[in-house]
Amino acid sequence: MEQILKAMKERRSIRSFASEMPPREALDKILEAGLYAASGMGRQAAIAIEVTDKKTRDELADDNRAIGGWQEGFDPFYGAPAVIIVLADKSCPTGIYDGSLMMGNLMLAAHSLGLGSIWIHRAKEEFEMPKYKKLLKELGIEGEWEGVGHCAVGYMKGPLPAPPARKEGRIYRI
Repeated sequence: MEQILKAMKERRSIRSFASEMPPREALDKILEAGLYAASGMGRQAAIAIEVTDKKTRDELADDNRAIGGWQEGFDPFYGAPAVIIVLADKSCPTGIYDGSLMMGNLMLAAHSLGLGSIWIHRAKEEFEMPKYKKLLKELGIEGEWEGVGHCAVGYMKGPLPAPPARKEGRIYRI
């Protein structure tokens, strides 16, 4: 139990990644951890799409950059070579929450394996675009899906950032 609490306290959002791809077995373990996230009524209403193909990853980054309004050349995934996209089943009332829990598991698993990660938004807007709806069909994914987030994963460049101080007054007891 102490290892889990330690990982929760130490994990940070990483904003500088090396270009080296993490090993397949590490990515598989991260994805497996995502599958074990809690979900409303056990529905498991979130899915993950791993993107390690550089061309696809770079196109996704460029679309994400455009949605975010950044200048040409900015990489919203901070150079991470792998991106795991989490999507929620729109027909499930707890889908977004389930996907959020999956994202948390992905990031904690990456940290526990010595990798960095960061949650990047705008998956919702991406998967409203026809080209990403088409991608889902090409992958054989049926139904209506809403983007929850991107878990950018890779080896950190530089040291693990120091934790910010925790805000006071966030716990109440009855």
